[in-house]
Amino acid sequence: MEKKLVRKMSARFMPMVCALFFIQFIDKSILTAVGIIPRFYTDTKINHDQYGWLGSIFSLGYLCMQIPNNYLMQKLPISKYLGTVLFSWGIVLFCMALSHNFAQLAALRFLLGFFEAVSYPCIFLLIATMYRRSEQVIFIGLSYVSNSVAIVLGSLISLGILHMPTRGEWSAWKFYFVIFGSITIIMGVIYFFLLPDNPKSRWFKLTEEEVAIVDERTRDNAVVRNKRFEISHVWEAIRELRLYLYCLISICINLQNGGINLFANIIITEMGFSNVNAILLHLPGGVILILMILLTIYLSKRLKDICYIAIGATVVSLVGLICLVAIPAGGSKLVGLYLSGAGTPVYVLMQTSISNNVSGYTKKIFYTSCAIIFSTFGNFTGPLLLRSQDEPRYIMGLSVYAAANAVVVICFILIRFSYARENKRRMLNKAADAVALPDDFKDLTDKQNQHFIYRT
Repeated sequence: MEKKLVRKMSARFMPMVCALFFIQFIDKSILTAVGIIPRFYTDTKINHDQYGWLGSIFSLGYLCMQIPNNYLMQKLPISKYLGTVLFSWGIVLFCMALSHNFAQLAALRFLLGFFEAVSYPCIFLLIATMYRRSEQVIFIGLSYVSNSVAIVLGSLISLGILHMPTRGEWSAWKFYFVIFGSITIIMGVIYFFLLPDNPKSRWFKLTEEEVAIVDERTRDNAVVRNKRFEISHVWEAIRELRLYLYCLISICINLQNGGINLFANIIITEMGFSNVNAILLHLPGGVILILMILLTIYLSKRLKDICYIAIGATVVSLVGLICLVAIPAGGSKLVGLYLSGAGTPVYVLMQTSISNNVSGYTKKIFYTSCAIIFSTFGNFTGPLLLRSQDEPRYIMGLSVYAAANAVVVICFILIRFSYARENKRRMLNKAADAVALPDDFKDLTDKQNQHFIYRT
């Protein structure tokens, strides 16, 4: 009956999650696609370094939204909140087609980052609420598969838009923003009314027996919805070393995410490929990334050791970055570009680790928000490290990314040691399938609840 319930909930909930991750990745990556269109630079009068700043300004907007989002996410119905924000960023994206200079693009990119900052924390919180801890790596991973699918389908869509004819002032780069801005606006209306935002949502049409199963699952994932902001949860989190390790992982792994994602097409064209081929060569990268994420999900379920798998994925990413630095020129550098994408599974595993191991509604929101804030610092700084004077090899920036990967490995080792030591202190078996909330449905943190089993 529980498996049937999970299938029923997932059939209604996960397509909307995947569609949201898909459109968000497309929307924030449009700048990457238009970056190889010469008309974009002449129409907006921007240069290479200003282009890099547009990538960073998006992250600045993302950062500024995190504190109000932390509060609003707990106080408002998530479906109404997320739908409104989705509608708003669709309008912002549409307006970017009307930009004529750097100042206008920068302001709109800031607003785009400001509104898009809402989606990931909301979805991570919903997944932590809907699914057992042992299931969360699957559904967080599938969400990020949508990003990889966006790379593949987005490349094909970009190829089509690139060949659209120019009509007066309307050239191909403007059509990107008009098309995807319109789609996002429509999605905002749909999500406002139809997104299930709790495990007992009326959209699931649960029977009495299924409601009882939902209650049992809530005991396992130890996420009890609480609209009251518990300041004690925040102080508890601030005193934990693990919070700062997660934040350090987040900023380090997103340096390359911000830089390489924005400059991917430019890096490929500097290998000697044409603009069209640069877009096409994104396809195998997206497929490889999908396979990496699916392999990560499989190993996490099979080996039940997230930290070790994350370390392995980080090493793969590090090898890719070393290839990009060491290989001077030519198509062989594509191997490094594709392998460096393993940073995405690392971030998936980090978020899964937080979702699995942080209990207390306010504390979970705070941990997730802090990790996203620091990912924003990484995404902001990353593009600025790929400077025009360093092209085409960008040795300085790529070397910093590689060093950051080494830091990530150390952080995961420390996190795993911390959880294993705490489980030993509580005399708990990490492989046991014990219930995290054996008593009443209380909003307890993982520190307050001595029944809570950490998953390494």
